[in-house]
Amino acid sequence: MADVDDIRERLAAIAEELADGAIEALREAVDRGETARPALERRLTRARSAVERAVGLLSGGETGPEGD
Repeated sequence: MADVDDIRERLAAIAEELADGAIEALREAVDRGETARPALERRLTRARSAVERAVGLLSGGETGPEGD
């Protein structure tokens, strides 16, 4: 089994990459003159949130209101 700390660190790096991608999607949309949030940015933000929840789980944090 892989080291949990290593997995947590890799997931944290992925979360940062997803955040960077979301910001870039927003910048590109602004450059094109769009006024609504682009679908790609919304998907990247949702994916980042999911990865951050996984990081929290591996850090020993709670998953949410249910405490799973």
